[in-house]
Amino acid sequence: MRKLVRECSLSLAFGAMFLAALAGQAFAGWKQFNADQFAQGLDRLSLAQYLTSSDFAVDVAENWQSEYLQFLLYILLTVWLLQKGSPESKELDRSGRESAKDQKIGTFAERDSPRWARTGGWRTGLYSSSLVLVMAAFFLGSWLVQSAAGWAAFNETRLQDLQDPIAWTEYLLNADFWSRTLQNWQSEFLAVGSMAVLSIYLRQRGSPESKPVGEPHASTGVEG
Repeated sequence: MRKLVRECSLSLAFGAMFLAALAGQAFAGWKQFNADQFAQGLDRLSLAQYLTSSDFAVDVAENWQSEYLQFLLYILLTVWLLQKGSPESKELDRSGRESAKDQKIGTFAERDSPRWARTGGWRTGLYSSSLVLVMAAFFLGSWLVQSAAGWAAFNETRLQDLQDPIAWTEYLLNADFWSRTLQNWQSEFLAVGSMAVLSIYLRQRGSPESKPVGEPHASTGVEG
């Protein structure tokens, strides 16, 4: 058990922080939702009812889809795009999908390489893009949940205001949907761009996301 915790400490730590933050969001969101309901003279919900409501679903999903979009674009764009001096970039002469030898696939695979990296054909082709495909699936799934939950929550508000509900396709063109979406996207793009640029000049000793402390600013694709 001690070995497992040590070898998986990063994923375990983030998993624990995720669950704690999700629980905190659920409790705080429930309290805020009921405060708004009380102010409007409407019925309050139990915690279980709130957790299955469109209001909670849209708040969670809109953050998830922006995070997965961030990593989807980051993984995909760093195949071809470069940033001189950044450890977040590949070396300046390695732009592109790289050769089979560099990627250790097919006949260049090692004995302990993943099986689908050694088999060739469509299996290797699929495995070669599996990370982007899974990230894209998570993004699209959470985006659909956000749109559906946001649509339901938006129509609930319209009904409370004695307005007719709108169709899902109409909601996808509505300012409410894009306001929720873009406020998350812009923050993700800013964070990733800042990391790529700041890591050129700044250091964190011992982190693989930083260059070694004494590495020159111009060194690219070098991790500590």
